[in-house]
Amino acid sequence: MNNSTIHVHCKLRNVHSFHIPVMGTGFSIDTPIKVAKYGISSVISLVDDCLIEDMRKYYSDLVHKPYTAITKEEEDYRARRITAYLNLVDDIVQQEFEKVRSSAFGPGSEITKYFELLADHSPLKIQYNAMCQENDLAIKKYLQEELRAQMVPGNIDVNIMTKLDRPNYGSDKKELPAEYSDALAALRGYAQSKLNSAIVFSAGINRRLYSYIEKFKDFYADAKGVIKKKIILKVSDYRSSFVQGSFLAKKGLWVSEYRVESGLNCGGHAFVSDGYLLGPILEEFKKKKNELMAMVLKICNEALKAKNLKPFDEAPCTRITTQGGIGTAKENRFLLEFYQVDGTGWATPFLLCPEATNVDEETLRKLCAATENDIELSEVSPLGVPFHNLKESASELEKRRRIDRGRPGSACPKGYLVSNTEFTEQPICTASRQYQKLKLDQLKTFKLDPKAFAQYAIEIIRKSCICTDLGEAPLINHQIGKNGHLPKRFTAICPGPNIAYFSKVVSLAEMISHIYGRINLLDGICRPNMFIKELRLNIDYFIKEVKKITTAPSEKQIQYLNEFKKNLLEGIEYYHDLFPKMMEETEGYRLQALTQLKEFKEELKNFLAQHTVLFPIPTVSTPAVAFAAV
Repeated sequence: MNNSTIHVHCKLRNVHSFHIPVMGTGFSIDTPIKVAKYGISSVISLVDDCLIEDMRKYYSDLVHKPYTAITKEEEDYRARRITAYLNLVDDIVQQEFEKVRSSAFGPGSEITKYFELLADHSPLKIQYNAMCQENDLAIKKYLQEELRAQMVPGNIDVNIMTKLDRPNYGSDKKELPAEYSDALAALRGYAQSKLNSAIVFSAGINRRLYSYIEKFKDFYADAKGVIKKKIILKVSDYRSSFVQGSFLAKKGLWVSEYRVESGLNCGGHAFVSDGYLLGPILEEFKKKKNELMAMVLKICNEALKAKNLKPFDEAPCTRITTQGGIGTAKENRFLLEFYQVDGTGWATPFLLCPEATNVDEETLRKLCAATENDIELSEVSPLGVPFHNLKESASELEKRRRIDRGRPGSACPKGYLVSNTEFTEQPICTASRQYQKLKLDQLKTFKLDPKAFAQYAIEIIRKSCICTDLGEAPLINHQIGKNGHLPKRFTAICPGPNIAYFSKVVSLAEMISHIYGRINLLDGICRPNMFIKELRLNIDYFIKEVKKITTAPSEKQIQYLNEFKKNLLEGIEYYHDLFPKMMEETEGYRLQALTQLKEFKEELKNFLAQHTVLFPIPTVSTPAVAFAAV
């Protein structure tokens, strides 16, 4: 199957060329209920089964379906909660979609909205416009029925962050078998649901989790070659795609989509890609997609034969999509056309669209007012991974109040991020009050001078309870509490840097019209190209990392930073050749991007010259390190 065949076939599977990625644990928890009826695919986080159970009760009451609580005292409660909620979401989506499909064509109707939201160049939109222009009533009715037959709802996809895989314990305090760990239980909950969709694995490979997929037949193709539950890998580069895709292929499992995300120009946790930039990464996918498919297909078919299962006659549809920092219709089109990706992901801008996501009013106001200085790549995550954070979120303000009261740390009501066993037999969270007290008490025994003590103490108490606070917004919006009591809730939120350029609450129609270029929500706003922004973020991160270790760098650190430097410089050279190809952009836009590249190179050159111990000047210039004039 050649590249163009894969590309065309995959595009026909979706009525929209974009999807809404997972956002936090709560911001997209019910997004499919809001948007799938219009053909828009979105992703639910499976981290927080407590929130999932709360949302199941809320929606069961809303649509008048019976609800029976699944309590923590019950066997396999986490998986069962997830299965029950996903089945309910599917029921609601199917019901709402049928209402849309059966509604009458006319101004303001739901079926009209379905088609009006589509991109103007979409084959289905073109058919719709032709129907609208038809004057013969019999033909018009026939065309309407043809349109109804082609309508599909958006996917109800789910996400597992593979690093979040804490063990769980029984009532006797003994650790339960591995299949009851958080990630494996979440996978089982999805696998046992009736959804026909995809599961997104993010944050890298989890061998135990990936091996567990083998137990569920829905992840394998049926007799007709159809895979009911597809696998999507969120990846940072081509190499990781091949490694993870091959690991799964050895089990006879096919990856239906590689979702390439910018390492730093995204929301939530930022998995730094060692200076590799999105443009060069997508270029490699563009050139090697067929090679990737051929290699993985060979491995997969060998595994299927060993399992006495039917091998694939040709590579199943495999999509390459990308997300992270996309902000304009021109950027969106460039990714689709130049890199030939099958779709794009838009997350952060949708935080300002209440028709699609769950963000409470107080946080919405702060997001609308946020500037570049209000978003930081912070160290507040207990996972030890850089985390994009709104500095003045309710969660951060409450954390500071607890510190001022001499009570740092969270009560840790949910514990999804527990990992530390420094002081306890069972893991605890570094954002918890228990851990921070124990760590501060230990710090006092070191007899440090006040300045050093304060510096180390800040590092301990800066961790935030994000596993709870990222799920607070839907509870606030839907006024969900326990026994009629609505406690004070403190929302944490993790927008990407892109939020600084979007400044107002918008409707779903406005947001989608912006994506497709019918309107421009950023008109008059000074915003750098997405590739320039990502490069800036990577340079800032690189400089920060160098400054951390200049006193006593290890050989491993020096090697890592030199590789980071090399990738940055190669990326700058790549963009120097790329920007003139952005012919849809104005000449001024292209020249500004090239000027910024030149400034970045000069900045790096000067910085590296100040750290020759880490970055010795080569005796012979090479393309990878030369600073050619832009």
